[in-house]
Amino acid sequence: MLLLRFVFIVLLLSTLSCSERESNEFVQVQGTQLVRNGKPYYFVGTNMWYGAYLGSPGSTGDRPRLLRELDSLKSYGIINLRVLASSEESSIGRSVTPAFQPEPGIYDDSLLVGLDFLLAEMAKRDMQAVLYLTNYWEWSGGMAQYNVWTGAGTVNPEDTTQGWGMFMDFAASFYSNEASVKLYHDYVRLLVTRRNTVNNRLYAEDPTIMSWQLANEPRPGSTPDSVTKNLPAFYKWIDETAKLIHELDPNHLVSSGSEGTVGTFQSEEYYIEAYKTPHIDFLNFHLWAYNWGWFDPKRWKETLPSAEQNALAYINQQIGLARKLGKPTVMDEFGLGRDGGVIQPGTPTNARDMYYRTILQVIEDSARAGAPIAGTNFWAWGGEGKALNPDGMWKRGDPFVGDPPQEPQGQNSVFTSDTSTLRIIGEYAKRMMEMGSDSAQVGNNE
Repeated sequence: MLLLRFVFIVLLLSTLSCSERESNEFVQVQGTQLVRNGKPYYFVGTNMWYGAYLGSPGSTGDRPRLLRELDSLKSYGIINLRVLASSEESSIGRSVTPAFQPEPGIYDDSLLVGLDFLLAEMAKRDMQAVLYLTNYWEWSGGMAQYNVWTGAGTVNPEDTTQGWGMFMDFAASFYSNEASVKLYHDYVRLLVTRRNTVNNRLYAEDPTIMSWQLANEPRPGSTPDSVTKNLPAFYKWIDETAKLIHELDPNHLVSSGSEGTVGTFQSEEYYIEAYKTPHIDFLNFHLWAYNWGWFDPKRWKETLPSAEQNALAYINQQIGLARKLGKPTVMDEFGLGRDGGVIQPGTPTNARDMYYRTILQVIEDSARAGAPIAGTNFWAWGGEGKALNPDGMWKRGDPFVGDPPQEPQGQNSVFTSDTSTLRIIGEYAKRMMEMGSDSAQVGNNE
């Protein structure tokens, strides 16, 4: 009898030990730090939005390439991948197809299985994923397509009689469209409660997932009037969606996918109000020197210094807001084009290499000083992909690169052949990981 009791106690302690170990494997928040396995979690990651597409057993799949890509990323210490986990079939010409959701409430099982495969393979390599659940922009359907499905009309930014301002306000009307938000929440419930068909793990119990992200770059509108009109619904959508995800899945972090203050009409007040909710665990910001008019790749020697100055000022501003809110922050997009604005692999990346080193150095220095920043994901991993068409634009059946289908393929992609850029990324990725494993080097976070 004593022997049986002893065996029972040993088994119980073993079970508890495994449970505690698995719990520690989830990325968590402590104060203004991300932690994992009881240590600070610092990283240099990348955006690989098309990961589920490569993992699919369907028409877009290329699993051998995906496995090579994951091995390559791991070899450089790039262990955090930001991945598109939803797309909605759109009639807008430059949107990705096929989509996770070709019709309201109808789901493409092959892409969901592709996401399963990606997560299962990432788990084998001890990599972490950030999964974003819709898009403010048109290239994956997103908020605008939910509005189309619920009868709100349609706006095409490629139509010169409508344009980007009208499209952005149309997408932002999503937050107050109850029918659209319901369709989106239906998809959120489906994915967050999904069981992985490859390794049989519930998504909600898989520490491979670092964070659910509400959307890619949510904004409340494009003009003072539209922003003022949409802000209450914008705030409500952030708070209620983040709360819903936590109710479905108490294990994972929830973030928004925001660009920072650029995503709240340059207003720190709006940003703080939007993300002070306790249901948002950590903050995000993006950094786009070219898109925001700071950098000209055809005049890179003249424009790079001021672009770097503006970038560092923006990073410091966003870290300051994180400090005010008492939350960690992650810069989960930044990138720069190749010299001269060309897109072909093998062409010079002098400006990019200098810019990447500057940005990654300030992220490391800030983290070492105890600032509330955990890392960054560069945009984007192009891997083995390349543009096939003379205009550089993506067509269905083309290989995926880091650039979404509405942009020239290769514009901001880092390819496997970009050895100079990858050396820089690998250097900082490994130093960030080492900093996390040696917590004595880390300053006291506030």
